[in-house]
Amino acid sequence: MTSDSPTPDILEFSSDEPNALGPNLSLVDAIEVVIDSLDSGDTALVSHGKTGHLWKFQYGSVQVFVQLTGSSSEDVLTVWAKVLSLPVKNEAALTRQLLELNWNTTFEARFAIADGQVSVMTTRSVEDLSAAEISRAITIVAGIADQHDDRLLAEFPAA
Repeated sequence: MTSDSPTPDILEFSSDEPNALGPNLSLVDAIEVVIDSLDSGDTALVSHGKTGHLWKFQYGSVQVFVQLTGSSSEDVLTVWAKVLSLPVKNEAALTRQLLELNWNTTFEARFAIADGQVSVMTTRSVEDLSAAEISRAITIVAGIADQHDDRLLAEFPAA
């Protein structure tokens, strides 16, 4: 873990409507404000395409990805950060530990295994999504991934 704090502060947003972004803050704007506050190394990259927006930035020792598929009620916000490449020694113990961490330490996020990687991730529909929820999703994933990546790498070396 290379960040100063294991859990980043969640940005506070205010709005007249508790479950809305307000008239002047779009989903993209809210995401970029949060990323700007967490990305101390000025590493953020963004890609805009037909399938939405994808951001990547460095938080501590992890790269964090934020994907927004659009702004309709059917679209989703997904945030993930890779913490460990597979295969590793003692995968059964790793899997057990990840399940135990999911039970009591990940809030709305979770550890997941996909494409040969252990990641911390969260996903949510953008319907009624607030700026505070965007901030919470990104900061929780970044903080949990950075808090656990170095320890997991040391405890579960590559096989």
